Amino acid sequence: MIVDDSAVVRGLISKMISNDPNVAVVDTVANGLLAVKRVDKGDVDVVVLDIEMPVMDGLTALPQILAKDPKIKVIIASTLTMKNAEISLRALQAGAADYITKPSSSREMTGGKDFQHELLEKIKNLAQGKFGRAPQPATAANPKIIPSAEVVLRPKATIRSKPRILVVGSSTGGPQALFTFFKGLNGKLPVPALVTQHMPPNFTKILAQHLTKSAGFPADEGQDGEILRAGHIYVAPGDYHMQVEEVDAVKKITLNQGPPENYCRPAVNPMLRSVAEHYGSNVLVVILTGMGYDGMKGGENIVAAGGTIIAQDEASSVVWGMPGAVASAGLCTAVLPIDDLAPYVAEFMDKGM
Repeated sequence: MIVDDSAVVRGLISKMISNDPNVAVVDTVANGLLAVKRVDKGDVDVVVLDIEMPVMDGLTALPQILAKDPKIKVIIASTLTMKNAEISLRALQAGAADYITKPSSSREMTGGKDFQHELLEKIKNLAQGKFGRAPQPATAANPKIIPSAEVVLRPKATIRSKPRILVVGSSTGGPQALFTFFKGLNGKLPVPALVTQHMPPNFTKILAQHLTKSAGFPADEGQDGEILRAGHIYVAPGDYHMQVEEVDAVKKITLNQGPPENYCRPAVNPMLRSVAEHYGSNVLVVILTGMGYDGMKGGENIVAAGGTIIAQDEASSVVWGMPGAVASAGLCTAVLPIDDLAPYVAEFMDKGM
């Protein structure tokens, strides 16, 4: 269901979605109140929800929609402004499954395929999350993802090694998972933490602010040339890959606008490659919920260097794409529910594994 106060936008998005034979638009409505009433029919799986609308806005409608059907997946659609980034983060904390940045004009919306491709991918992945994943043929670009219960874990290292850096990658469902994970560390973060969450500019700045409030650690967008400090969270800025470099034995952040990887910038893979190079076996990687396979190739570098990877399990993930990819590839030492990840990491950082 498409919810937007602009009839033009509703029509354009509906047409985009209808071009895919695997997705059907059951209805389009002009405000949040109509959306809340419409879900009573029971045929809505995914809602694309605008933020600013008359009668009832998206943030007000969201909890009412989920109260009627908690299995419905809601994608917040908003333009790329600081105000809307803040509202979108609040919506994700309130239960929205994902977000998408909406082009600011109908001309921009129809001028390229990026928005259409991203929206369709999000809708199809979230629909799978509601009903369970359908078997997908494995290809080089799309490796086979297996259920959590069938994952073969890597043995723990025989020589215990404490991490000197914590690295976290996430996408769909990631903001809420990040809040839960870092809050679960209970104020103990003896190493620097790097976070790459698939998000556009503005959104990553707001995400860092919310992490500071929810987890209690200083969190900011990483700055080019910034020296890494223990106890700090560095979030990859939107539209920049964040990596690590070493200058005169000092570890620093480096940002670049290299080509997107897995359709993403920032992407997890470049971050993992760089920490594998500069930290070797003293790396702990956590891959949280997210669609796609970003992190799997970089995870191979981590494991080859002797580092450790753990992943969020399928049951607690909004989409078990990224964590499923690293787990299915045999790169993980542990695959755990979101609430169990922080205690595991805390013990790892305290004693080594």
